[in-house]
Amino acid sequence: MLLQETLDLYEPENDTAMEDDLEEAIDHGILVSKLAFLLSKEMEMDENYCYTMAVAGMVHDIGKLKLGQFLYKRSNNTLTVEEMKYIRMHPAIGYEILKKYKYDDTILESVYHHHENYDGTGYPDNLKESAIPIGGRILRICDVYAALISDRRYRSAFNQETAINLLIEEVKNFDMGIFLAFLRVVHSEKFSDVNNFVHEINKKNYSWRKILHDGYY
Repeated sequence: MLLQETLDLYEPENDTAMEDDLEEAIDHGILVSKLAFLLSKEMEMDENYCYTMAVAGMVHDIGKLKLGQFLYKRSNNTLTVEEMKYIRMHPAIGYEILKKYKYDDTILESVYHHHENYDGTGYPDNLKESAIPIGGRILRICDVYAALISDRRYRSAFNQETAINLLIEEVKNFDMGIFLAFLRVVHSEKFSDVNNFVHEINKKNYSWRKILHDGYY
């Protein structure tokens, strides 16, 4: 599926998120897409798989747009147990959305399993190690890193060094072989495109960002 068609997918599913939230979701998707593509290349996957993972990265959180009341306009990162149960439904919701639009099986399974942890503590199915589809293992690392280096409503972005150290602290969640490949990507010259994109999105004037930096949150 072409990138524009993938971007267009966000529009009909955006029934609870506001325009600011939609732009933020798309920016996060593009960042994870870039990371997933570079990581797949570093793992010497074939070209078709690399582009497939780029699309999977773009749409991995599409299910969150159905959960806007729990995700958007929040002043902190604290969720009730009941809210967390709903949030954990987003991979399954995303899977159903993408299945409706006839995305291929690799994308479907990667999106569905992108919150599985390598040690079996993730969701939705508590899969562990090689039982987790490789696409899910790739997206897991890319998604966490992308979140760490981006401004959030409840905190400012971490720098690259701090983000890597935080990943290392939680390395039990990741496939070690894929994690080492990711570190090679981060320290390569080709990562400059990612850093430039991160710099641009962290400068964007989302409405919540002004409040964050003015000290109200």
